[in-house]
Amino acid sequence: MLLIFPSIEISHECCVQVVHGPKGSEQSYSIDPVQMAILWRGENAKTLHIVDLDGVAEGKVKHKDLIRRMVQAVDIPIQVGGGLRSYEEVEQIFELGVYRVIIGTASVEQPELVERLVKQFGSRKIAIGIDCRNDKLLISDHKTVAPITPLQHALQMQKLGVSRILLSVREEDSNEHKLAFDSLKELAQKTDIRITAWGGVKDYQDLIKLQELEKYGVDSVIIAKPLYQNTFPCQGLWRINEQQLVDLGPTRRA
Repeated sequence: MLLIFPSIEISHECCVQVVHGPKGSEQSYSIDPVQMAILWRGENAKTLHIVDLDGVAEGKVKHKDLIRRMVQAVDIPIQVGGGLRSYEEVEQIFELGVYRVIIGTASVEQPELVERLVKQFGSRKIAIGIDCRNDKLLISDHKTVAPITPLQHALQMQKLGVSRILLSVREEDSNEHKLAFDSLKELAQKTDIRITAWGGVKDYQDLIKLQELEKYGVDSVIIAKPLYQNTFPCQGLWRINEQQLVDLGPTRRA
């Protein structure tokens, strides 16, 4: 069974995506990331994926207090990425109660940092975010092409003790994610690393197809926009239920 990570992307202390409720309920869903974490937990999310977009842009995490409050608001593991480029900053994020951190650009530019983090915190706590297009590795907020392929980088990370990679594959002519089944399968088969598909799922059928890769080591997926746009059948029932709630709290029951 695939583990699904609802993604909460934060910019200027607000959610970039907001849930699209039924017509007439446009004001029912908060742009507050803490409330969004509570909403996804109430809809039975087992874990959450948080991206500090301002941190990605500036090269350091910008919303530590907000992340701390999100961790305190729910009883499930949270993983965080976005601008983590130093040991001290990763240590500070773990002190907030975060379960796992995602290292992207720094894993290419500072492999020694990854090795140190894995040794200090353990392989379950450190994941590597691989962002690519046309089998070329992208770093620095997908603006720079690194001189290494995603597979080569994954193999290097494996030697450092990394046990999980988040693979993001982008369309050729845009920054939109796509679900690259062959790339996911290849990375899983040619490494001993567990793989999380990062984006690209559009509907239930994509999830069913992605489920077929679990036997190779693709065991989870991060989903953003489709969840917020109520793409999946069960979400219609949740939205109806939520119209009767005064507080969009953790139980989600009227």
